[in-house]
Amino acid sequence: MRIYFLRHGIAFDRAPNGTDSARALTPEGIAYMEQEAAGLQHLGVTIDLLLTSPLVRARQTAEIVGPVLGREPQIEVALSPGMSPAALLAILDQYRAQQVMVVGHEPDLSEAISAFTAGGRITLKKGGLGLVELPNGTATTGVLQWLLPPKILRSIRKG
Repeated sequence: MRIYFLRHGIAFDRAPNGTDSARALTPEGIAYMEQEAAGLQHLGVTIDLLLTSPLVRARQTAEIVGPVLGREPQIEVALSPGMSPAALLAILDQYRAQQVMVVGHEPDLSEAISAFTAGGRITLKKGGLGLVELPNGTATTGVLQWLLPPKILRSIRKG
């Protein structure tokens, strides 16, 4: 199984109603995610499933990337901030997809990458992408294939 971990794009510090869950992407965040989506397409990324946190900034990110990758985002409440790597594995087991993109938040995504690779501490920047390959659907230890900062993803689209 291949799991792409995509951190949401640049979001406003505050939502109009003051709640964290309602924070939206900034205009710059939207533009950058559109460029990153083009970079993903240029890399030939294909997915069977696109899962996203229900928070606005993550949903917006998935809604930008989804059409480029040919997938409709599926909202998963368990991908809200505070998700554990074990909870993510349980979600993935339900879908049984082979190539999945998970759009979510820090530090959850980095913790999942570290847990699935028995690796060290990493941090995904806003819009950053990690790819972990698990040898089979039941394995919990895989290999980190990519850790791409958003600037690299944006530059890839240019060829």
